[in-house]
Amino acid sequence: MNYDVLSTLFVGIDVSSLTNTVCAIDFQNNKLLDFDTKNNRIGAEYIAEAIANCLVSNNLDYVVIALEATSFYSTHIANFLSTNKKLLPFKPLVYQLNPKTTANYKKTFVDIDKTDHLDAYVIADFARCGKISSSPWRGSQFLALQRLTRHRFHLVQTLVSEKNWMLSNIYLKFSELAVNNRDKPFSDIYGATSCAALTEFYSLDEIVYKPIDDLTQFVMKKSKNRFKDPVKVATLLKQAAKNSYRLDKMAYEPLNIAISSSFNVIKALENEIKTVDKAIEKTVKGLNPIEYQSLISVKGIGPVISSGIISEIGTIASFQSHDSLAKFAGLTWRKRQSGNYSSDETEMTKTGNPYLRYYFIEAASSVKNYIPEFEKYYRKKYYEVTTHQHKRALALTARKLVRMIFALLSKNRIYSNY
Repeated sequence: MNYDVLSTLFVGIDVSSLTNTVCAIDFQNNKLLDFDTKNNRIGAEYIAEAIANCLVSNNLDYVVIALEATSFYSTHIANFLSTNKKLLPFKPLVYQLNPKTTANYKKTFVDIDKTDHLDAYVIADFARCGKISSSPWRGSQFLALQRLTRHRFHLVQTLVSEKNWMLSNIYLKFSELAVNNRDKPFSDIYGATSCAALTEFYSLDEIVYKPIDDLTQFVMKKSKNRFKDPVKVATLLKQAAKNSYRLDKMAYEPLNIAISSSFNVIKALENEIKTVDKAIEKTVKGLNPIEYQSLISVKGIGPVISSGIISEIGTIASFQSHDSLAKFAGLTWRKRQSGNYSSDETEMTKTGNPYLRYYFIEAASSVKNYIPEFEKYYRKKYYEVTTHQHKRALALTARKLVRMIFALLSKNRIYSNY
């Protein structure tokens, strides 16, 4: 933070959907402002004018404004105050804080009540004590890309949720198809052939009593001849139907409707994700081509992951080191040590940006398949423990990837020159 703390006004704003509660203090902890106003443009203008007047009347030169990242309700007020003409002479720094960090800080106050005005004061004091470690609000230049990448994240999470929900219905109708075993006919239970088998046969007995030649022709037609051994697939499908539980006949029609509906939802979501992917690639190329080219030069990192990382990081100049970038993403671990004891089980902090953490982990999952250095590192970490092997190794590989990405972006290099 490049400002004189003795000449700085520290502003905390407790944001809700309807109101913004404002508290401003100086470095000596004197409360200079304490009011609330509506969370709209008129209210934001009132806040900006009140802060500007307070700065002038108290002979202060700088202003630090902190507010919690309250879903999307804090976006407008953060953007408005960071670019307001009345505040620009005071070099405003606006920060969106992780609510978990301010909640933990509030615990240091003994026997404090829970009110919006006290919450705003705690946020202001959090800034006054130099506890802020995140980057300042970057304005709206990355907002469009961020909304696209976060919308894609939302679609992917919805897709995963729908698949998990449908799996319960698949198990009820065709139990052997839903469980993990070596004799499953389809590697992808959500694929076209599996979809046809689940929706076009009313009950399992139809599969069991269908001649193997006819069932083979069914598999070949629905898979468009993509199976190397369709006879084997048809045989496994028939065997799975024989081994599955049976339900009362009246249960099959509702299950068929539910499964068919889920397949339609999944198909629609997959199509929307493809549409959003195209929009993301178009947007990022016109926004930050240099950093984009640096990221996509890494094998395994494509346009979508690159865009997600850029939209959440903004400019790499906001971070002093790869450690601060990893901390911002929440890719850090808490140590458990007492005396001579040091625990092997350490939890990821997850107090940082969940979207950026997701993109780093997804990138690591892909990069390890293309770059031997990361594949070797992943394998090493995988075999170091006997529990949570993949999850742990992937997270640690993502942390290693953060170091490389920071170097590429800070030096404006592509991977071949790294």
